[in-house]
Amino acid sequence: MWHTAAVVDHSYADLSLAALYDSLNPWGPGDDFYLDLVMSAGSVLDVGCGTGQLLRRARREGHGGRLMGVDPAAAMLVQARRGEPGVEWVLGDLRTRHWDGAGFDLVVMTGHVFQVLLGDEELRAALTAVRTALAPGGRFVFDARNPAARAWEGWTPDHVHHVTDPDGRPVRVWHEVQGLPSGDRVTFTETYEGGRWPQPRVCRSTLRFLGPDALSGFLAGAGLAVVGQYGDWARGPVTAGSPEIITVACPG
Repeated sequence: MWHTAAVVDHSYADLSLAALYDSLNPWGPGDDFYLDLVMSAGSVLDVGCGTGQLLRRARREGHGGRLMGVDPAAAMLVQARRGEPGVEWVLGDLRTRHWDGAGFDLVVMTGHVFQVLLGDEELRAALTAVRTALAPGGRFVFDARNPAARAWEGWTPDHVHHVTDPDGRPVRVWHEVQGLPSGDRVTFTETYEGGRWPQPRVCRSTLRFLGPDALSGFLAGAGLAVVGQYGDWARGPVTAGSPEIITVACPG
């Protein structure tokens, strides 16, 4: 390995890193879970849509309603816009628009996007925007890692992901936690080595881990009621060993 590295603030603000996203996050059971929801909803807002693979897949499989993806990383939307036509791609976050009257049947946050909402006020503002964007009877569905499962203990340099970049060059990717958790927040780095880079690219991120009760409290404060929570993509119960907290909420 090299002994120096270029550090960036956000993994996917860089076009070359965004191009690796789908390879690092191949379609899996979580995507099937969300696709079923999307296909049964007339209009869908995907918050933190990334490369848009969920909405692109839905359109390809015949979804005929309104599909909108919002993401703050322009590089990710470059990838999204290369896919199926007829999807609205919006650069920004939930503060980018006024959502009154948007009337979405379904709002989703996939891929643990919910956990990047670090501050209480930021989280409350996002949930209020979600509530405003929903149609009467609409659903908000999101996933977050279960803090009881302590997933971050497995984020070590000896767990390396091997992918190839768009030019066919090998890339090694690994994660490493920085220090001890600070309350419900965990800071870690994601390192990319190989490909077109003469030195590793290191991206620093922080995620917030909230348990079921805390999640329900924040949702209730925004006028959203929890109608279901699952611990895995097979809709099993949330237990201490469950990897996920998958939450379904409706306007209360």
